[in-house]
Amino acid sequence: MAEQGIEAVAADSDETAVDDVVARARRAQSGFAASADQRRLDRAAQAAAWAVMEPSRNRELAELAVATTGLGKVEDKVRKNHRKTLGLLRDLRGLKTCGVIRERPERGLTEIARPIGVIGAVVPSTNPVATPVNNTVNALKCGNAIVLAPSPKGAAVCDRLIGYIHAELDKAGAPRDLVQMLPPPPSKAKSRRLMERADLVIVTGSQANVRAAYRSGTPAIGVGAGNATVIVDETADLAAAAAGIAASKTFDNATSCSSENAVIVLDAVRERFLEALAAEGGALLDARERDRLVAALWSAGSLDRKLLAQDIDVVIREAGLTRLEPQSTRFVFTEERAVGAGNPMSGEKLSLALALYGAADFAAAKALAAEILGHQGAGHSVGLYSARAERALELGLELPTCRVIVNQAHCFATGGSFDNGLPFSLSMGCGSWGGNSIDENLHWRHFLNVTRVVRRIPTEEPALEEVFEDYWREIGR
Repeated sequence: MAEQGIEAVAADSDETAVDDVVARARRAQSGFAASADQRRLDRAAQAAAWAVMEPSRNRELAELAVATTGLGKVEDKVRKNHRKTLGLLRDLRGLKTCGVIRERPERGLTEIARPIGVIGAVVPSTNPVATPVNNTVNALKCGNAIVLAPSPKGAAVCDRLIGYIHAELDKAGAPRDLVQMLPPPPSKAKSRRLMERADLVIVTGSQANVRAAYRSGTPAIGVGAGNATVIVDETADLAAAAAGIAASKTFDNATSCSSENAVIVLDAVRERFLEALAAEGGALLDARERDRLVAALWSAGSLDRKLLAQDIDVVIREAGLTRLEPQSTRFVFTEERAVGAGNPMSGEKLSLALALYGAADFAAAKALAAEILGHQGAGHSVGLYSARAERALELGLELPTCRVIVNQAHCFATGGSFDNGLPFSLSMGCGSWGGNSIDENLHWRHFLNVTRVVRRIPTEEPALEEVFEDYWREIGR
């Protein structure tokens, strides 16, 4: 009984601490929004962005992220923090998110942007800087406060990040309590309490957290699991396809949910494509090496953290791939046939390991991609390397996916790029296929409420004959 009493007191204390953070955020947001014009919102958003984009701080945060989480590569995180934040600022530039944002006189409508209030954002250890900054910039641009719930391994870098954001908010004349994190140490109980107390919950990462957010009773936006699957057909530029796949697979040691996990290559170009992958530093494992890799990656029945997002020399050492040289190997890949729970290589690996499948023709490749997505990653994305434009449309019409990435390195394209039209984001909605409430990249519009003023317009009431004319003619009355 005594132990239960201590646990109850601790739980009450955690809830009180979270409630206090949310209350301070709510007070700051209320005052900020009441006096805000577009310029003030823009300056607050830019302050949060510059907190990480200032080069020395960016590098410091990237180094701290790798040191504390053990995931990824410093140089790639520096690049990711800069590129993702710069792209977001490009997307937000000139957008009106305060006051009247649209007039539709022909419909008698005036649309007014209104902040949501306090955003609770659960962020993953894989991107402990870029993801919270993206959420924070969007939140401030729309007049909200935000409370970040980092993973345990990401808490130290989140705390450092918020310190830099506060310093920039001071310079911009915005209250510090607009951006906070949960009191340390992070815990599931504190994250759950935040979900209950916030006005909107945004969750990137763990699917358990996504489901908890949807159960919290608070409006929630969660994103689905990745397991990016890419088709290379007989018309593809094989060298470009191999280069794009290699660059994407190895970026930040595959921490991205958009990093390729399976590649399906048509039989007609298989051998030439294997040569192209080898030229990009891909090492094809034999059957014995493949078994050693699987045993190392899933040593306890689930993905082993000692290999997640690790450098290739760690993968080679831990999996006992003794014939490979780290100097000439960038990633490893295995030949696969089976899909499903019995073959873990058919799912997301978050490591420098890739599954390679073969297909006799495009129809077979398409069916196999659907099977892989049905196992894991439904709704997220597929890729296509092809010279036949109609095949991308075919995938979009038939597969359970919200994105078809055409002739692009997947992890750079899926979350928005300077050479495609997707919004810059680190959170990809997967629609109903992935059990999500959105089917697009999380972006600024998800951080706003819109009030509509509705006025009378001339009556538009069609006659019954107008709406049923075609039906009656074809079907009858």
